[in-house]
Amino acid sequence: MRRAWGSESQLSSEFEAKIARVRAWMDERGVGTLLLSRLDNLFWLGCGLDAHVGLAAEQAVGTLLITATQVALVTTNIEADRLHSEETADLPIEIVAVPWYGAESTAHEIARRTAPGGRVAADTPGAEHERVDLAPLRAELLPAEVGAYRALGADHGAALGAAARAVQPGWSEFEAAAALSRELLSRGITPTVLLVAADERIARYRHPIPTARRVERTVMLVAGGRRRGLICSATRLVRFGPCPTDLARRHAAVCSVDSTFIAHTRPGVSVAAIFGAALAAYGAAGYPEEWRLHHQGGATGYAGREYRATPDSKDIVRPWQAFAWNPSIAGTKSEDTILATADGPEVLTASPDWPLLASEVAGRAVGRPAILER
Repeated sequence: MRRAWGSESQLSSEFEAKIARVRAWMDERGVGTLLLSRLDNLFWLGCGLDAHVGLAAEQAVGTLLITATQVALVTTNIEADRLHSEETADLPIEIVAVPWYGAESTAHEIARRTAPGGRVAADTPGAEHERVDLAPLRAELLPAEVGAYRALGADHGAALGAAARAVQPGWSEFEAAAALSRELLSRGITPTVLLVAADERIARYRHPIPTARRVERTVMLVAGGRRRGLICSATRLVRFGPCPTDLARRHAAVCSVDSTFIAHTRPGVSVAAIFGAALAAYGAAGYPEEWRLHHQGGATGYAGREYRATPDSKDIVRPWQAFAWNPSIAGTKSEDTILATADGPEVLTASPDWPLLASEVAGRAVGRPAILER
């Protein structure tokens, strides 16, 4: 059984809490059978149940079928043995194996039989069912998930820091991405985002996929990584030699914006209010329009972004909810994954021994990663 956190009893308790949330949600809406095929939902409800094959896939290689009395994973004869022995053996999930050429239709046929006269809902589009979004049910993390996230965040931050310190002038962006991928995978983290920009590409592109461009003086590494479903995001910049005055000023400005996002991310606070405070910080730093050139991040957890925040967001920060803010100003960016706790925001993805720019926002001290000069 490949489990990243908790004993068998803890796993059982976590699963019971989650299935209770789901069934209460089903009862409120009159849903008799729920079909879940998205990886994020299987990772969440299955307490790390890993049913992915393709790295870019959003759909699992199976469908969870949930009723008032049953939880079954309908999958193919290709996947059934691994999913049973490595993923579900300690959970009350029945494996239903079908020929690889009929899994999806079989799940819907079972749903029709198990919910006669009841509504069938699913997390994927379909003419025969209502489509639902379970992201709100995933928002408030359980204690086992918090522990797993802290461990993941520590490893993610260490991987990103190690890769940033390994990069050398003359490396291609592809080579830097390879180093970053190696650091992540060696810690059991599957890369979900790998962005690398050298020199002028940092200012030119907000989403710089790696190229053959060679690093001269400055490099930015951006990593998204997943372990047992939970996802971390973070960014670091390295400068070979002294940092130019303009770049240092821009980075200090973006760090002040990120500090504002982080300091205001507290349970019960509206996301729109957080966004408004960050917009004011952009203006105070002298870059009032930069926020329009790239999204600013938002809630995370079992998706890279469960939702992206906007000035009109209706969401409220939940206790123990994860966020990844990523403000940027042309040529620089600041990003880490945090938890919203009653005691204040907790940064999960700090890189060991990384220099920080310290500030105080709303009465709270916040440190953001500086540009590492090598």
